[in-house]
Formats: sequence, C-alpha cells, structure tokens
Amino acid sequence: MLENIEVLCHSSIKMTKKKVIYVDPFTIQNNDHDADIIWITHSHYDHYSEADIDKIVKQDTVIIIPEDLLSQVLKKGWKSDKIITVKPNECYHVEGIYFETVPAYNVNKAFHPKKNNWVGYILHIEGITYYIAGDTDITEENKKVKCDVAFIPVGGTYTMNAKEAAQLANEIKPKVAVPIHYGSIVGTKQDAIDFQKLLLPEITCKILLHD
Repeated sequence: MLENIEVLCHSSIKMTKKKVIYVDPFTIQNNDHDADIIWITHSHYDHYSEADIDKIVKQDTVIIIPEDLLSQVLKKGWKSDKIITVKPNECYHVEGIYFETVPAYNVNKAFHPKKNNWVGYILHIEGITYYIAGDTDITEENKKVKCDVAFIPVGGTYTMNAKEAAQLANEIKPKVAVPIHYGSIVGTKQDAIDFQKLLLPEITCKILLHD
C-alpha cells in the first residue's frame, strides 16, 4: 500500500502511482518538474509554497486547492482549466482519480478555523484509499473517515499531538497509519514514536519521513 510513496518533509507527500502526485509540497530538494497533480490542503506557507511548487510543476500539471487560494494561484499564472477548487464534504474526479474532501480545522485553538473551509483529502488510487488529514484536530467529520492508509499530523501546537493523533487513528482504524507534520517547523521524531506506541495492535505504523 505504501509502495512508491514518500514523506519528503513535514507534511509533504509524494506518490508515484497512476500519476505523479504531490500533497502540500514543501522543502523540495530537486527541480524534477514531474508533478501530474498537486493537492493543497490550505494556504499556510508550509503547505502552499510557491517556491516549492515551482520545482515540481510542468506545463500540464493540475493543482487542487481550497477556494481561498484561487486568486493567488491565478496571480501565479496558472491556467484556469488546470485549477480545481474544492470545498469540504464534497467528491471530485481528476485525471481518472476519485477523491473526497474532509473538513480540516482546530477545535481548541485558532490556527485553522472551520470557517476557512480548509480540507484534508481521501484519494482513491488503484483500489486503495489514502486519507491525508491536513492540519486538523479530531473532529466529528474525520472520526467518520474510512480508509486503508491514514497520514495524520502528530506534532502538536497547530494540530493534534501524538496522543490525539493515535486516538483518531484508533477510532477510524486504517490498516496503516503514517505520522506527518513533525520534524521541521514543529514536533520531533519522538512524536512519531509516541504515536506508534499508542496505536491499536491491528494498525501498522510506518514512519516514512526522511531523517
């Protein structure tokens, strides 16, 4: 399920599946210009980074964004037919891939207000469902997610901490849980280890973030 999937840095994920997919590209090392599709969860600089997008974008790359990013993306010069704007709790298709949006927001802090309509994504690829939670706490919406693989923030401060992240994983019971959102701006590898220790035995934890 995790073949050809990397956590590059922080919450930056690359999947080489049916397409070359990036989610929240950040601190990209190489100018590969290989992205077929880019998913952005929200507008904070560590998730929507134009400098990093410039390293992966090519002529026909499709970008998927929350609605509040549209003016920035258009200003950047992106062609409107290569932009998909999304809202929470909706379903979409892009380049033969079905995906859903899940609200991503804080419940006990103010960094990610629900009113901003920022999102996580459930990607359906080659018969496997991947949930990328985005910057979120435990919510009524994400407790209902069904997925095979869950990428969950564990670094605390702006998102769930390791204990809360494990609580969400144990609630939704993916086959595999991958900790993200640590090791750079916030959180350490210890948060990922603590998350792993708190998971139910039937959930496999994979720590993919590059050291």
